[in-house]
Amino acid sequence: MDINIEATDVEKTTIAILGAGAWGLALTNLAKRNGHKVVLWSRSAALSLEEALADVEMVVSAIPMIGVTATAAKIKAIGLPSDTILVTATKGLDPATTRTPSQIWQANFPNNPIVVLSGPNLSKEIEQGLPTATVVASSDISAAQAVQTVFSSDRFRVYTNTDPLGTELGGTLKNAIAIAVGVCDGLQLGTNAKSALITRALIEVIRIGTHLGGKTETFFGLSGLGDMLATCSSMLSRNYRVGYGLAQGKSLVEVLAELQSTAEGVNTTNVLIEIANREQIYVPISWQVYRLLNKEITPQEAVEALLERDFKAED
Repeated sequence: MDINIEATDVEKTTIAILGAGAWGLALTNLAKRNGHKVVLWSRSAALSLEEALADVEMVVSAIPMIGVTATAAKIKAIGLPSDTILVTATKGLDPATTRTPSQIWQANFPNNPIVVLSGPNLSKEIEQGLPTATVVASSDISAAQAVQTVFSSDRFRVYTNTDPLGTELGGTLKNAIAIAVGVCDGLQLGTNAKSALITRALIEVIRIGTHLGGKTETFFGLSGLGDMLATCSSMLSRNYRVGYGLAQGKSLVEVLAELQSTAEGVNTTNVLIEIANREQIYVPISWQVYRLLNKEITPQEAVEALLERDFKAED
């Protein structure tokens, strides 16, 4: 469902955005341009979390995966009205529980509507005013529509769907794939190889995502294929840059130091392999990325391992 509503025609919403990184700032500016009242909070802010949450109608979490569980617990202790909409814009998996961010928020706030926001959204391009689109997904369609009206503009088109888990997994799982594609480009293997890798990777993401409860069609949309194409084709993608840097012979520590920000695909890959082993899901590309990140193989050996797979029919 797509709703085109002018900013002047909608009721203004009071929003707390958690996380003052590039993504949190981009979302803050999008909401402010539509005339909504936004309080931006981070751990280093002078404003306390309790003060930031006072009288808000919507809470948007744009914090790194590592901080989601602790932040959700703090907010639970503070308390939120049951009609406050919780929006998660984090892409990752919790290493302690293997849960997604929306599952963590729902566990802490079972009576609140939870909305997942995900899509091909490179923060720097959004800040430059370049056009893009995203998805807001929830089992509560009215909550998704409320988030849609907050962020929609002529440069940031927002669509809704009712598959929050699939929407979230598409944005999360593609980060491991972006590392693999970064390796492919870093080794200068060419466009043919990269196209083949992305195509096979999409099948792998769908295999994992549907096994975990997502809908197949979601992974062909903006939050699946769309996000994968953006993340696998731009040096603005931190996860792509991880793979590219490793292919150039740099250590993971060196690459992450150069980024000076979080590359969620590193943690996601480690947790994904734990899930794949537990659930017996076939993940050949993610497995080689895991081995590379954990210094078990070189970038060249990772590529060779994928090329040496047995002959089989395309699935």
